[in-house]
Amino acid sequence: MQMMKKYKGSVAEALKVVKDGDVILVGGFGLIGSPLTLIEGLTQTDVKDLTIVSNNLGESGKGLGKLLNQEKIGRGIGSYFTSNRDVGEAYKRGELELELVPQGTLAERLRAGGAGIPAFYTSTSSGTKLAENKESRSFDGREYVLERGLRGNVALIRAYKADALGNLVYYKTARNFNPVMATAADYVIAEVDEIVEAGELDPESIVTPHLYVDAVVKAGIVLTKEGIVDRG
Repeated sequence: MQMMKKYKGSVAEALKVVKDGDVILVGGFGLIGSPLTLIEGLTQTDVKDLTIVSNNLGESGKGLGKLLNQEKIGRGIGSYFTSNRDVGEAYKRGELELELVPQGTLAERLRAGGAGIPAFYTSTSSGTKLAENKESRSFDGREYVLERGLRGNVALIRAYKADALGNLVYYKTARNFNPVMATAADYVIAEVDEIVEAGELDPESIVTPHLYVDAVVKAGIVLTKEGIVDRG
């Protein structure tokens, strides 16, 4: 098969677009559906002061947790930081800023960012500390909080297959934050298990159209029942 122009022979080449201070959208839920090869690639770079938008920051020493321990992350925006005890410790030491966002609100902020919607109202978080210093408004007798759409400079996403055009299909729960993040970044890098010829993917199975994808790399790290496996 003749490889597509979007295919990058190395992770290092694909990640050249990432700069200090960038906002990076990272798909996955815990380690499931996370672009572990791309995250590992970031640990091999000198980039710093990143803002990571992800459901969580990996686990201790795994996934985004490894990037955290290298002090490359200056700020985290997500929903479930307690999966990695190192996050709390870094926050208490003043080494990490955190923005806690309800999970559904996080998904909607990303969807809005991808759709060009600057802000929306939601009742989630109304009356809690998460709503402090945010604009609110009453609709039909119920209080709603204004939330901003969310975009990134770069999105790192994990899919199952890509075709030679860059269309993506996902495997089961990898369809968590990955598809919506693919619409909400200036540059999208997809990590996939397999690349097939154009026309081999069932059109009804394609979730992310190729127009959203800027670069594709082959996965070298996979998550199995036995743990994280580097298949080189």
